Amino acid sequence: MEKLVINGGNKLNGSVEINGAKNAAVAILPAAVAASKGKCLIDNIPDIEDVHCLERILLSLGCKLNKIDNNTLEIDSTEVHTYDACTEDVRRMRASYYFIGALLTRFKEARVELPGGCPIGVRPIDQHIKGFEALGADVTIEHGAVKVKAEKLVGTNIFFDVVSVGATINVMIAAILAEGITTLENVAKEPHVVDVANFLNSMGADIKGAGTDVIRIKGVEELKGCNYSVIPDQIEAGTFMIAAAATKGDVTIKNVIPKHLESISAKLTEMGAEVEEGDDSVRVKYSGKFKGINVKTMPYPGFPTDIQQPMSSLLSVVPGRSIITESIWESRHKHIDELKKMGADIKVEGRVAIIDGVNKLTGATVKATDLRAGAAMVIAGLVAQGETHITDIEHIDRGYPHIENKFRDLGANIIRVEVDE
Repeated sequence: MEKLVINGGNKLNGSVEINGAKNAAVAILPAAVAASKGKCLIDNIPDIEDVHCLERILLSLGCKLNKIDNNTLEIDSTEVHTYDACTEDVRRMRASYYFIGALLTRFKEARVELPGGCPIGVRPIDQHIKGFEALGADVTIEHGAVKVKAEKLVGTNIFFDVVSVGATINVMIAAILAEGITTLENVAKEPHVVDVANFLNSMGADIKGAGTDVIRIKGVEELKGCNYSVIPDQIEAGTFMIAAAATKGDVTIKNVIPKHLESISAKLTEMGAEVEEGDDSVRVKYSGKFKGINVKTMPYPGFPTDIQQPMSSLLSVVPGRSIITESIWESRHKHIDELKKMGADIKVEGRVAIIDGVNKLTGATVKATDLRAGAAMVIAGLVAQGETHITDIEHIDRGYPHIENKFRDLGANIIRVEVDE
């Protein structure tokens, strides 16, 4: 058991390198199972617990892994010997459901235990199932596992009832070896959807339209290994942008795609921060005066739900009233009770958080209720007076590589310590 201890009040200054995108990597690694020939060499993989968990699942399926370094992995899936992914690691993380699409497309059969992940509300996989069935698979759920089987997969038109990143990616993976053409409509447009499509195309798939409203997939005969580099993490970048503003600092965030960050940059600018875009960097600087803003989470290119919680920590110390409306997940305000322990003035009404900025937060013992809530507590600790202890940081480690080291390099007083259970 470990916790983070932060002595707040230091302005962040300097530059920070952003890692590869968690949300892309956790789909790309399972998708590599679809390659029946050659090896996939994937770099810019974030060194996070979710990736380590996926590595163990890949090994359990019969993949051979060669870890070149902490951010580069070679996957040889030619000798995958089972379509059965039912381990403790599969149950632990939500993104393990991408193995359903990857095993189904390769073996026409898959058995994958229902996944876990962050407790941020009801996250059904009904749209995934709808897509698999439309391609010709029979889907049953028994003994806590999803069983998918098809005599053959045949391309078809699929219109998703709701915009779902997971379903878009999973059905896209399942369709790459299907006969004919599959058309996916009302799809997610997030950068990591495009990244997974680009990875699949590098393996020999024929996917067009990722990042738009319609994705068309022309089935191919087989997939083979490739070399690929994961895009930078939009959410990690946004977290550091917000932390720079919250501490009234001056930070250059490097190895980013500024286009992916436009909704975050726009809100920080509206609030009063100075945001300068470079070719592959964004600089966030305190301007001298902030004001409250309204934020509503939306599918990309709107404001990301994963940045809502860190943003609430910032807005809790911004003068005036701010309102955050969470339109994606119904239970993504659990961290508000932790912020209140630090002196935040926030009321939650359903999916809406009404934030009246206070002059200061004060250090307290708080917990990371989920991954992005953990990032929110770190930002709160950075601005608070006194010492903040953050527990349950295994959630943070799922998505932020070595978070304390990166913040320490920017001037934060933050350490990781062992605690007695």
